[in-house]
Amino acid sequence: MSGSGARTAAAEREEFMSFFPQIVRDLTEGGLGHPEVGDAVSRLKEVLEYNGPGGKCNRGLTVPAAFRELAGPGQQDAESLQCALVVGWCIELLQAFFLVTDDIMDASVTRRGQLCWYKKEGIGLDAINDALLLESCVYRLLKKYCGERPYYVHLLELFLQTAYQTELGQTLDLITAPISQVDLNRFSEQRYKAIVKYKTAFYSFYLPVAAAMYMAGIDSKEEHDNAKAILLEMGEFFQIQDDYLDCYGDPELTGKVGTDIQDNKCSWLVVQCLRRVTPEQRQILEENYGCKEPEKVAKVKELYDTLGMRAAFQEYEESSYQRLQELIRTHSHRLPKEIFLGLAQKIYKRQK
Repeated sequence: MSGSGARTAAAEREEFMSFFPQIVRDLTEGGLGHPEVGDAVSRLKEVLEYNGPGGKCNRGLTVPAAFRELAGPGQQDAESLQCALVVGWCIELLQAFFLVTDDIMDASVTRRGQLCWYKKEGIGLDAINDALLLESCVYRLLKKYCGERPYYVHLLELFLQTAYQTELGQTLDLITAPISQVDLNRFSEQRYKAIVKYKTAFYSFYLPVAAAMYMAGIDSKEEHDNAKAILLEMGEFFQIQDDYLDCYGDPELTGKVGTDIQDNKCSWLVVQCLRRVTPEQRQILEENYGCKEPEKVAKVKELYDTLGMRAAFQEYEESSYQRLQELIRTHSHRLPKEIFLGLAQKIYKRQK
């Protein structure tokens, strides 16, 4: 994203990350010495500092970058730019809420190169309440910084709607692939696309750009529908990359050990695999998919290799990127193309 032209990605990230301590102060300062809830607020501070930073922060960074593209010079005063940083951090905290709970549901071990929060000694399932605290922080920050702004209700409704859509997507994911019951007949391309759209695309791509649009005073349904057409497609592209990296990525780069095969996930790889298998190969999947034993996981990966899943993904990545370019040309006539092109370039060929 071009922004003011001279701003580099490193400078934008530095500005964003250096604001996080202020976020923590805003959320904890008033309560840390409180005679009744001080201990709980101290725990909240620990939860925030462990789960808030540490990721790529692409979702959060998109808000101030998109705001700079969309807002006129008269809208880009210091206070408005600070609001964009805060809304970016609200998305990162919403993401942290999703990840803490998702890791429990998936029995994951690592996240962002460190132990999952619930896996830390003394935390366990208390992490569920910690996740709820993270979600509450989103709305406390929106009220504090944006409560008097004309777009406040738009942002509230956007965050509430997006959280609901993401939770629906997680529900689809869980009921399609229960850990105890492997049923490959549930894994269709149609179901996969629905899971991805709701679980990933709305909050990862539409939410940050839509938030910036509302903050810049762009609230027409037509403009938001055009943005959504591009951004939901981008979200699908991103999740398919994620599924590929779960199996073929380097844990040193991704920060996590992939478990989609063991967790019986309706991932892009298994859906594509099912389209290509012979009856004998399907039997191998039936016997080994959704199992924890390393040798069974290895058999599934071996089948993926036999069926050319690496090449299939590379072919998909190329064709999908071209389709994204076409969607950007078609739907961004009233919005700066740079916003969408910048996002597409960030995720294309990523390794983590």
